[in-house]
Amino acid sequence: MTNRSLGVRRAAMLAGPVALLGLLAGCGSGDDTANAPRTESGTTTPSDGTSSAPSGVPTDAVSNSLTPSAPQSPVGGTRCHTSELSASVGRNNPGAGQENFPVVLTNESNRTCTLHGYPGTAFVDASGKQLGPDPKRSSAEPETVKLTPGQSAWAGLSFANPEVSGAGTATPAALVVTPPDEEDPLKVAWKSGEVPVSGNESSVRLIPFSPGTGA
Repeated sequence: MTNRSLGVRRAAMLAGPVALLGLLAGCGSGDDTANAPRTESGTTTPSDGTSSAPSGVPTDAVSNSLTPSAPQSPVGGTRCHTSELSASVGRNNPGAGQENFPVVLTNESNRTCTLHGYPGTAFVDASGKQLGPDPKRSSAEPETVKLTPGQSAWAGLSFANPEVSGAGTATPAALVVTPPDEEDPLKVAWKSGEVPVSGNESSVRLIPFSPGTGA
């Protein structure tokens, strides 16, 4: 991805209201932030900017980045399944009071598959408890990203710098990532410090997947 196109994508991350903290962007709607959230899939549907999606956080202990073992055979369609992917979080690219991270999924299987839409995302503590409110999705039009074996796609995750916004903070143990239309999540150890979890500026904003790693 060129520096120009990356700048355009990252500019989209700053559009709209200042972003809030990341929880899973599932397919439903509603403003609940359950203490014991259930696992939901990522989604292909943009948010309307006023509602957020159900949470989706596993309750098992947090681990480092997970690369699933032997990928399972796809059951119809060409979409990438959780068992065929690994997840990681790229380097922060801060700007205009925002913290901007690429959430990267890589095809670890031996077949070509596709991603279309938004990941489910959630910050969790060491016990697996969700931290902060559910995310908001941008109105950007998702594209279908084709991944040959070894290729990656990234989705943008941004939130207001807590020192700028004054939001309440917590330090997550991990970011939970669920691929579009899947229910099984991946976990990535979070190593980038505090994130906003309460107050008016505590929500994450997501942009849909694009080809590459966002670097």
